[in-house]
Amino acid sequence: MPSVPLSLENKVALVTGGSRGIGAATVRLFLQAGARVAFNYRAAQSAADALVAECGGPTQCVAFAQELSTPEDGRALVRSTVDHFGRIDILVANHGIWESQEASIATMSDTQWRTTLAINLDSVFGLIQAAVGHMQKQSPGGGNIVLISSTAGQRGEAFHADYAASKGAVISMTKGLATELARDGIRVNCVAPGWVATDMSAPALNDAQNRDRFLSLIPLGRPADPMEIAGPILFLCTPLAGFMTGEIVNVNGGAVLAG
Repeated sequence: MPSVPLSLENKVALVTGGSRGIGAATVRLFLQAGARVAFNYRAAQSAADALVAECGGPTQCVAFAQELSTPEDGRALVRSTVDHFGRIDILVANHGIWESQEASIATMSDTQWRTTLAINLDSVFGLIQAAVGHMQKQSPGGGNIVLISSTAGQRGEAFHADYAASKGAVISMTKGLATELARDGIRVNCVAPGWVATDMSAPALNDAQNRDRFLSLIPLGRPADPMEIAGPILFLCTPLAGFMTGEIVNVNGGAVLAG
């Protein structure tokens, strides 16, 4: 019996925040599926260089040192990807920040609010705008965009209003853009993880009291491994998901059962 292919042969993908965590797992999985992959990093150059070497070097995988906090940052990263590989077929907007220190809405600084929205939302706008421009005019056309939201974008998160607002906006962008871009053969979907064992969540998950509280809300009783998020991202970019667009795929161990 033939195997079921999850193939990205002849595709070029851009994965933001690809040097570690969910992003690095996605880069590895996309390479295994046959794609050529670009990703960015902000400070983790050694991890980025090691991942590029692991994945076959610059003909197959390339890393760009690129801050993502403005629309122009996002557009610049897409330009770098197209300059290197000649096209872009897949965009995975995975990067983001979450301030582990709780802040009430009465005390949250303007700087924290603005920084979170700039990184988690403004740069995503620039990435999508530039990627769509190429997908609409290149041949063959079409493409896939996968935005990464969070359970916080669905149910909110007390003392993290900045993060919840940015991730809720990503969900709304997914739905609006799916309708707008369907005529161009561009599918737009979203993956909404819960707790994942990454560097970003480590301060909270390594605190024994917080960890027990967080895990008690997850029916499966543990955080996800990054590869368990990368798997659904890959699926959404393959022909097997060809009739899915505008969907919010919940990958949270049963913590948020949103239809």
